Amino acid sequence: MKFLNILSLALLFTSLSSAQTHKELPSSAFQLISVQVSGTQRYKPEDVARASGLQIGQTVHEDDFRYAARRLLDTGAFIDVAYSFQYAPEGTKLELRVKDVERFVPARFENLVWFSDQELLEKLHAQVPLFNGQLPVTGKLPDDVSEGLQALVDDKKIPARVDYLRVAHEEGPAEAFTFSVTGPRITIGNVEFSGADTTELPSLEAAAKRLRGTEYVRSALRQQEDKILLPVFLERGYLRATFADPQAKVIQNDEDQTLVDVTFPVNPGPQYKLTQLILSGTKNLPVESIRKLVQLKMDQPADAVQLARDIDSIKSLYGTRGYMDVSVHVAPELDDSQHTVKYRLTINEGEVYKMGDLEILGVESRIKDRLQNNWTLLTGDTYNSGYTRRFVSQALKDVLTTGEWNTDIQETRNQKDKTVDVTLRFIQKY
Repeated sequence: MKFLNILSLALLFTSLSSAQTHKELPSSAFQLISVQVSGTQRYKPEDVARASGLQIGQTVHEDDFRYAARRLLDTGAFIDVAYSFQYAPEGTKLELRVKDVERFVPARFENLVWFSDQELLEKLHAQVPLFNGQLPVTGKLPDDVSEGLQALVDDKKIPARVDYLRVAHEEGPAEAFTFSVTGPRITIGNVEFSGADTTELPSLEAAAKRLRGTEYVRSALRQQEDKILLPVFLERGYLRATFADPQAKVIQNDEDQTLVDVTFPVNPGPQYKLTQLILSGTKNLPVESIRKLVQLKMDQPADAVQLARDIDSIKSLYGTRGYMDVSVHVAPELDDSQHTVKYRLTINEGEVYKMGDLEILGVESRIKDRLQNNWTLLTGDTYNSGYTRRFVSQALKDVLTTGEWNTDIQETRNQKDKTVDVTLRFIQKY
């Protein structure tokens, strides 16, 4: 039942005895001596009792129970809260019956570098009993966590303000809550790696040089893990390599800047060798011409970075034939007992596109006319993405010979009539 309905039953259950005995019971009868909690699958009963705000030994009345139930509901952690109570000469016994909400999302800490993750969890749980690392998507529990973090920061006399954001994909539901501080700039000093073999350390350290002197933001560093650190392992065949959240250690703490050393924990996992490569889905190009583009070597560590480059080469080859929607699905089959991998590459060619309209921007009319006259891929011809890139390269050599130029190629695919409109933008450097 919903809170109000249960509340009515609870009051009806207790009102007769309380009305008859209020005048007869000693004052000790109104001291809370026990709180029983049932119905939750997520929390410990003692945490729910503590979150209610009620304390054993305090003097209680019906309004206190009503307020406690509302307080639990307001957290957003429960969809239903009901209570019943009983007065007796030895004291008041309260029972709370709750029902957890279904959806919780993780709480993430972006730059609270003065505390370890475990320390944050323990200290926050002491202040916010219903916080265990996850939060409901509605309710005031995230605000309570934010206030708890602010108290921890203030206690260390750090001049910073705590804020949080709901993280969601476009207009979708919340996927996480990220908590961060604004105030002193938090700068990365040294970068280290735990769990990595000495063979990979030089490459990891070289890739991480760009991180030194940058601002410490954990989500940004996770992106760097995927972008510049994980490839060190993938190109060596460590296909199950994973990184954990980077850990910061405060080295210097000034009023306007905090310097931290960062450790990236890594688990390389086993190294896999390539035993087979299977191509399927090719209809309009010879399989052998595609296979020649794959540079992976059999019985060698499966270089996943090279495979990604090979797939780009396959797509480029199809693009020269007008197949602009081509896709390559990669299905690795890992044998964990032998530490080998078999790759299945399934190609979906799509349809052939024709040349649409050409637009040239950024040059004076005389140069524009010359470039358009040099363009030989006519409207209605099978589109060739390789031609477009060669044309731009040749234009920089033969036509735009004065100064230096940046170029931008935009290929706009028209799905309905299967044409490609090309926009070439030339930007002169000054």
